[in-house]
Amino acid sequence: MHYRRFGKTNLNISVFSLGTMRYLVSEENAVKTIQKAVDKGINHIETARGYGKSEKYLGIALISGLRRNLLYITTKITPTKDVNLIESYIDESLANLNTDYLDCLAIHGINTWEHLEIIYHNIKGFQKVIDDGRVRNIGFSTHGPLEVILTAINTDFFQFINLHYYYFFQRNAPAVELAHQKDMGIFIISPADKGGQLYTPPPTLQNLCQPFSPLELNYRFLLSDPRITTLSLGAAQPEELEWPLTMSDRTESLTFQEKEVFQRLETIALERLGMEKCSQCYGCLPCPEGINIPEVLRLRNLGIAYDMVNFGKYRYGMFENAGHWFPGNKGNRCTECGECLPRCPEKLDIPNLLQDTHQRFKGVSGRRLWD
Repeated sequence: MHYRRFGKTNLNISVFSLGTMRYLVSEENAVKTIQKAVDKGINHIETARGYGKSEKYLGIALISGLRRNLLYITTKITPTKDVNLIESYIDESLANLNTDYLDCLAIHGINTWEHLEIIYHNIKGFQKVIDDGRVRNIGFSTHGPLEVILTAINTDFFQFINLHYYYFFQRNAPAVELAHQKDMGIFIISPADKGGQLYTPPPTLQNLCQPFSPLELNYRFLLSDPRITTLSLGAAQPEELEWPLTMSDRTESLTFQEKEVFQRLETIALERLGMEKCSQCYGCLPCPEGINIPEVLRLRNLGIAYDMVNFGKYRYGMFENAGHWFPGNKGNRCTECGECLPRCPEKLDIPNLLQDTHQRFKGVSGRRLWD
């Protein structure tokens, strides 16, 4: 297991962190999963008061033989304007976790400008829990637009950030760079799942990535970047830790062969999408109908280029069902008003592509696990 400095927190944490959203089969399973993760060298565990019994199960593990002083614990609370509620949430988490301090507290979901205003309003409240020792470092998680993320980073209030950034989603690259410049710890959320459901890749993508697996390549894309501190690993049971942690010492620069495969993926995307490839410049926004045009077309890119159809359906089904966690309307809401057309540098027929995407991916609507 390799360890990296988590930015200005100065915590030296494992390059994989155990995320606890999915290990809730039972108390026994949760404790076994945590224990195995620690035995394998993971020293950072992330939970949230909103993840069912996650905090309580981790608290049970902590009084069942784990050495608290050798572990770093992060929990998360949602933004609130009520200063007293902030303290109440934190105290509840501390009780659940059977500990008297949090190494890290993340504000869970700074996804909108309103959320950022709430944080500005409550900075003194967060400073209080730092001053009295209940919390040692404060950061934030985000599923928000890049502009909100960059503004949050530039407040200089946070010590770390949890965000989405993967080979197949590089929109947040400027946020990674700015956070690095600000000496913030960088925690990548859900690289296996939100990164493309890469634990069950389609045969086309598997073949294109040979001699590597798609998930291996995504892990290497992230682990080879020294700006990134740690990746979440959401094991639901102990055995799910085995293969991913074989990557835990693969932090060297990308090899020539790995770079060749990435170039192959780019070439194939250009060949298969041709003049219909969306370059993700985001110039088409805002859409009067609230369609998240770039994200809709990113899913189309992946579906056509790599046959990532199941992933496309999974994410597309979240539109209109996950609120600010995955904002935007579906492609069939397009009224062909044409406002996006002159803003597109590639001159894409966006209304037609939106309807095409909807036909490809429409199906059962989804929701976030903890909504």
